[in-house]
Amino acid sequence: MTPFEAPVEDILFSLDHVAGAGALPGWDTDLMREIVTQFARFAQGEVAPADEAGDREGCRLLNGRVQMPRGFVAAYRSYAEQGWPALTLSEDAGGQGLSGPVEGALTEILAGASHSFQMVVGLVPGAARTILAFGTADQQARWLPRLASGEWLTTMALTEPGAGSDLSGLRTRAVETAQGWQVEGEKIFISGGDQDMTPRILHLVLARSGAQASGVRGLSLFLVPSHDDDGNRLPVTITRIEEKMGLHASPTCQMTFDAAPAELLGIEGEGLRAMFTMMNHARLDVALQGVAHAARATAIARAYTATRRQGRGGVTLDAHADVRRMLDDAETLAMGGRALVHLAMVEMERGEHPDLVDFLTPVCKFTCTEAGVTAANLGMQALGGYGYLREYRIEQTLRDARVAAIYEGANGIHAATLAGRLLRNAGGAAATAFAQFLAEAPEALDVWQRVRTVLLEAADPAPAADAFMRLTAHAALVIVWQRFRAAADHAPDPQRLRHLAKRAAARAPLLMRHYADLVVLELAEASSCG
Repeated sequence: MTPFEAPVEDILFSLDHVAGAGALPGWDTDLMREIVTQFARFAQGEVAPADEAGDREGCRLLNGRVQMPRGFVAAYRSYAEQGWPALTLSEDAGGQGLSGPVEGALTEILAGASHSFQMVVGLVPGAARTILAFGTADQQARWLPRLASGEWLTTMALTEPGAGSDLSGLRTRAVETAQGWQVEGEKIFISGGDQDMTPRILHLVLARSGAQASGVRGLSLFLVPSHDDDGNRLPVTITRIEEKMGLHASPTCQMTFDAAPAELLGIEGEGLRAMFTMMNHARLDVALQGVAHAARATAIARAYTATRRQGRGGVTLDAHADVRRMLDDAETLAMGGRALVHLAMVEMERGEHPDLVDFLTPVCKFTCTEAGVTAANLGMQALGGYGYLREYRIEQTLRDARVAAIYEGANGIHAATLAGRLLRNAGGAAATAFAQFLAEAPEALDVWQRVRTVLLEAADPAPAADAFMRLTAHAALVIVWQRFRAAADHAPDPQRLRHLAKRAAARAPLLMRHYADLVVLELAEASSCG
């Protein structure tokens, strides 16, 4: 087994020299290096060792409560004691007030050490951001310090048996009584719906406060605690834990709310707007999960193929051309995806181009989660038969990575959103912001603009949505690799980076033309069938 080693230098290089985090107000490069390095030591020393046992042990539902793998409970205790939950929360709430991009660095490291562990703890920054944006002063004063202390973890409860991606079908009800709001209904696929790492959990629940016929306009967002202030269990019940292909140590729960006391967060009927604050944060989180898997798969494959000898002359596997191709492809996916997310996070923190962030968010989620699966497949192939065994754990990487393309909005939905709403709404402001982002790569911009026009003229762009998303991703990565090439002297391995950048640049025009042609073909076929 190859021990987990966080790609600290690659992460810091990407943030500073590609995404431009150094230009953010208050960004201290030396401080960020110290924080990321210290967190990497924690993740490598305390979280990663618990992951393999956690995958085998899984979670158990015992007397209505979820028991986490034993190593996870100890790792979380250390995580909270060291103050990591408070990193990006405001200083007024007991946090350290650091910027979002450093949280992104820690997200990737933690997901690389244990995706299951990160799934349970990783929603706190998004929940805090949502409470800060929509909560009352009283709600902020009560809840943010609890999250900063690590005493409470959070969930995001949207999905129901009859309503997944289409939230207009939600049936969980919120009723205002003389004692306050109460939530009643069933939610499924709730990550960390219960666990024994913290004594209490705060559920952010999307529920219907309006008539069923009101669709998404009748949805409101609620804070539903698992316990009251005296520590008594409230009527929030776990009815089952799902058995999954991967993420065995992350409890995916089915939950029942039985007139559970709740607090309205934000304005009644605007729950979806509030929830999207948390969801957009979560989607960049999920993108970084994909990056973490791509990087981990690359590291395992490189370590194995550098020592395994095979073939005439007894050369190592990485001397073979096809293995080198797979290693190059996997590393390109990890590095390119990481920088793309860092660009989006820096822009989000800067706050000057919200339309660009809106456009890049689904691109990041799609691109990086696909990259995690593809890189894991490549890594497994590079290891040959050993990759299929548990011994090297790349099979777990593939199992865990696969769900990221499904949750937080299936990738097909993000593609449809890009080709539809984001291309058209508000006069195409988000698409125009992306076009301006592409200005430093005129050839990529020209291809992308021509296809944008084709889609705007199409009666229904949906048949070409997947091809357009992939075209957009490759166009964005042209910018990423240009910036990599320009900053190569500062890279941890300049020669390696130049090789990958040259390789990516040679393939980009071919890939863009391919997906541009595919957009036209898909639209033509749909038209002829219609």
